[in-house]
Amino acid sequence: MTLHGKTIFISGGSRGIGLAIAVRAARDGANVVIAAKTAEAHPSLPGTIYTAAEEIERAGGKALPLICDIRDDSQIEEAVHKAAQHFGGIDICINNASAINLTGTLKTKPKWYDLMHDINSRGTFMVTRECISHLMKASNPHVLNLAPPLQLVPEWFAPYPAYALAKYAMSIYAMAMAAEFKEDGIAFNTLWPKTLIDTAAVRNIVDANGLAKSRKPETMADAAWHILTQPSRETTGKHFIDEEVLIQAGVTDLRPYRAVPGDTELEIDLFVSHDLKTPLGVLV
Repeated sequence: MTLHGKTIFISGGSRGIGLAIAVRAARDGANVVIAAKTAEAHPSLPGTIYTAAEEIERAGGKALPLICDIRDDSQIEEAVHKAAQHFGGIDICINNASAINLTGTLKTKPKWYDLMHDINSRGTFMVTRECISHLMKASNPHVLNLAPPLQLVPEWFAPYPAYALAKYAMSIYAMAMAAEFKEDGIAFNTLWPKTLIDTAAVRNIVDANGLAKSRKPETMADAAWHILTQPSRETTGKHFIDEEVLIQAGVTDLRPYRAVPGDTELEIDLFVSHDLKTPLGVLV
């Protein structure tokens, strides 16, 4: 199975992991809707919905860039309507848009708390909700939330509880909807990186040595591709880790995914056990 001809609605996606997933799908000949609010490049976060669309089309896909702030319900409704009308439906919804602020309770300003919860948790819920009527008509519908596995270890999220809760909400929605819409055949899963991923956003919050400890966004893109090409009725309600997905899919050498060649120890990402040995989600 490939993603040829499939229409993917992705929130965010103008850069980083979201763009990498979009470009990987485009290599199959997918239609990709980039629904994000970045119409003009930010000084420290390059990339817009228009540059993303250009990359998608160079990779062999069809792109539809749409300005959409997922904090605004009317913008979500309009974007999903335009996407379905333009491509004749929606097969896959990827909830990629996210806000991050790694602060403790006393240093988390109300505006940052609201931003993370408005985008990560509420935005994910509302984007998914709007796409479901179209997914019900698709032949192999998938929803993929870029969110962590639900391993409730307080020590892992105590330093940044507001961000953790906003991301865990995305995970809980995937699990809840997997059960709620099981009879409709829509797959709901999560995907999270085992290690740091080299993106512009991450570079703004890690030290100068972070690059050598990171993997490229393509590790998440390839893992997402493997999940999204599985039968939706058989692969749902699972938490996936990129490294585990790739290994299950037969990838024996993960070195090409390193952001910098070498043997520097990779840094384990947030919310993931350092000694994870058993896959949290298993591909069919």
